[in-house]
Amino acid sequence: MNSVITCALPLRLVISDECSLPVPAELRYDTADPYAVHADFHTGAEEPVTWVFAREVLADGLHRPAGTADVQVWPFHSVGQKVVCISLESEEDRALLHAPARSLDAFLKRTDAAVPPGTEHLHLNLDQELSALLADG
Repeated sequence: MNSVITCALPLRLVISDECSLPVPAELRYDTADPYAVHADFHTGAEEPVTWVFAREVLADGLHRPAGTADVQVWPFHSVGQKVVCISLESEEDRALLHAPARSLDAFLKRTDAAVPPGTEHLHLNLDQELSALLADG
């Protein structure tokens, strides 16, 4: 049976060393898609901006630099608080976000309880995934 784990995450969009803006976000982990974490960023537009991250990249980024190219994650201290930096880059833009490390860690522990790391393949429905791929083609 699939389950969905969500977490409201108060992010900060870093504008400069002295300035950042709040960006409310919601993380979503669906055991039907066990390798991915979906993040909905509420930027004030009608619809949220959604990015998909590898769960492993977010988990690794709590402790050391992780990710490549358009998504990079690393630990950092900001104003005496442990944060996780999330750098996102698209063809049009680049953003640096700070996430509270404690909140991100708590969310990832909940995902680990649902699908322990290394067991993701046991939660995939390959027939369903193949059917979806073939239907798109």
